[in-house]
Amino acid sequence: MIHTKFIVSLLAMLVFASCNNQSSQSDIQDDGSTVSKSKDISGLVENVLTKEEQDALSPDMVIQSLKEGNTRFINNDLTARNHSAQVREAVKAQYPKAIVLSCVDSRVPVEDVFDRGIGDVFVARVAGNFVNEDILGSMEFACKVSGSKLIVVLGHEHCGAIKAAVDNVELGNITSMLSKIKPAVDDVKYSGDRTSKNQEFVHMVSESNVTNTIEEIRKGSSILKEMEELGEIKIVGALYDMDTGKVDFLEY
Repeated sequence: MIHTKFIVSLLAMLVFASCNNQSSQSDIQDDGSTVSKSKDISGLVENVLTKEEQDALSPDMVIQSLKEGNTRFINNDLTARNHSAQVREAVKAQYPKAIVLSCVDSRVPVEDVFDRGIGDVFVARVAGNFVNEDILGSMEFACKVSGSKLIVVLGHEHCGAIKAAVDNVELGNITSMLSKIKPAVDDVKYSGDRTSKNQEFVHMVSESNVTNTIEEIRKGSSILKEMEELGEIKIVGALYDMDTGKVDFLEY
């Protein structure tokens, strides 16, 4: 009797394991981490934006879609996507809604923060999210050539580049890079502790840097300035809060 029960239990365990292996499997990566894969879960295949759909968008509509995407990110409700299918859909052309200038910080995953998929946004990244000639050219390509309706300068809390600029760090090419951010430090009127240990001051400099970058875009690109004046695009600033995942768009 006991022997029979043991055999039945063993068979049940084998069937359960077999079913699990059909629906999911785990791979051990080179770094020792484990990634679980489920064959039963199929992501959403969104239609990649067409030119006609892009043309129908206004800058305010794009801002609203980014805000709604950020709300989903905060609520851990990101859209499931079949990236392989999206790659194939986007291969012939791209008509993104916006270009986002972000810091290189690995803790700021731009597409996830706004719940965007392949073909949705251009992303330019540089430590401290400042603008230079190359990034200006990229923005002109995104907006004038590819039809994007929005430029977002995305700063963030706890930014290492901002802290380094505040503390006058000097190291190799970092010194030159930080000189692009230093005006934002100097522009902040603050009588308290002006070091990276003071999070309030760092926050103020981060916001100042976003504002300065927007002004540099307008000064450095007559193309983008004219597009903004004609209402074809908007140039806006935002700050990403690492503690909550929330993006606050700055009001001007």
